[in-house]
Amino acid sequence: MKRLIDRVVLITGASAGIGEACAAAFASEGADLILTARREDRLKTLAAKLTGEYKVNVICRALDVRDRNAVKSVLDSFEGRWKDIDILINNAGLALGVDKFYESSMDEWDAVIDTNIKGAFICARLVLENMLKRNSGHIINLGSAAGREVYPGGSIYCATKHAINAFTRVLRLDLCGKKIRVSSVDPGMVETDFSVVRFRGDSDRAKKVYENMTPLTAADVADAILFCATRPAHVNINELSLMPVDQASTTLVSRTAGA
Repeated sequence: MKRLIDRVVLITGASAGIGEACAAAFASEGADLILTARREDRLKTLAAKLTGEYKVNVICRALDVRDRNAVKSVLDSFEGRWKDIDILINNAGLALGVDKFYESSMDEWDAVIDTNIKGAFICARLVLENMLKRNSGHIINLGSAAGREVYPGGSIYCATKHAINAFTRVLRLDLCGKKIRVSSVDPGMVETDFSVVRFRGDSDRAKKVYENMTPLTAADVADAILFCATRPAHVNINELSLMPVDQASTTLVSRTAGA
């Protein structure tokens, strides 16, 4: 039996990677989806696939989560049951470069900080307005192992994910007494376009990140997020941390030729 029939799920950064995998995982459980990302063409292709395969309803919206007016406009555009978002998956995020802090680009700071922190804050704040009226809902933030441990060259990204870790915990405190759940899912190394973006389109360099080891897949992380969302209503998964077997920490990875 499908567990999320008649639920409305909003996923940010849904055009690729973990967001796209979440869309498939939640559609497979009968959820109706609001998919947002900056690349609307990819969202429409994904929506067509999911509606055909799972017979769910899907709305696509081009959205830059850094723009609070745009986020509000998108949310205000929904009518009827689409206004009642049951689950927000705050997935949109990125990293740029692995430069030492004193060599990093201040312009790139803005893109990473505004997307990873302010984007999550904005979406949560605006979606919560209706959740609080209904006294129901679930916010799931995509954190990272980088929000628990740091690593060289990760100053800005690690800082943003530590912020998401703190935000998730504080939000849970602020919502105590409300029937709204708050979770974070914190993966280690996941092979998606994440490293390609981080290395500014250098796919060869990105592949080396996962060389001679077996990373997590986007579907692995989506399955963990789905687990959080499908617990009984009185159960909240506070934090779920997962890593590949080949990874012991942000800086210790086992690499075996031929793996």
